[in-house]
Amino acid sequence: MRGRLDDEKLETLRSWGAGLSADDRDELRAAGKAILILIEEIEQLQVDVWHARSGGADDAVPARPTAADEEPAAELDTTLRGRLGRLLPARPAENG
Repeated sequence: MRGRLDDEKLETLRSWGAGLSADDRDELRAAGKAILILIEEIEQLQVDVWHARSGGADDAVPARPTAADEEPAAELDTTLRGRLGRLLPARPAENG
């Protein structure tokens, strides 16, 4: 899979996620759920971008992110981590 995530690639990922989430093994089931969650997030972000552009927002992408641009990314990271953390089983601490 190379290039951008088009509809065909997202559908392939969706089928993999669905297949894995139906597996009997906890790790594969969790991975499948994570794939499905990420696909939902990607699709929501695509909708958000479409709405922002249709609402008259500037289409230009800044060459360098500003501090204000970094805050939403950090918030998104926290949101994705939180969602994945609720779905994935807790990992035992490694002795080492």
